[in-house]
Amino acid sequence: MAALMLFCALLLAASAAHKAAARERLATATARLAGTGALGGQLLLIVAGTAEIVAALCLLIEPLRLAGAVIAAALWGGYAIALARRHGETLDCGCDLAARAKPVTWALVLRSAALALLAGGLGIMPDAPLTPEAPFAAAGLLALYLAASELLAIPSPQWRTPHRKAA
Repeated sequence: MAALMLFCALLLAASAAHKAAARERLATATARLAGTGALGGQLLLIVAGTAEIVAALCLLIEPLRLAGAVIAAALWGGYAIALARRHGETLDCGCDLAARAKPVTWALVLRSAALALLAGGLGIMPDAPLTPEAPFAAAGLLALYLAASELLAIPSPQWRTPHRKAA
């Protein structure tokens, strides 16, 4: 469980760093997802980035782990709801490191919902000791997550469309 906790903390910290590095693009994406104006998008981006940092830090501090899990679950659940509201639209949701407009699919919604469930699960599971391999496992999970995210960004991959057999 320590690896999952570290994975969530790494993902939250990376997401906050991404929001700080690409704040203009992500403020626009946030405004579009939330259905607010530009100023509202900037404010929501700051709030989300701050909450991500707080959640990541809380997950790393044993007495605050439950608070971190609740904050992370609320954030990722909120992202899932915002994405579900925009299902089918083509936009840059800010979900990737690269700026690219793509259709908001159920896979994107489910990714955020799964992260919310994972964070919620961390809140109810007993604390696990931090073992030497946990950071490496967390880094491996993060690499797999980022790879899966890139696969989801492919607009119309051949493996996602049904193939017709030649007659």
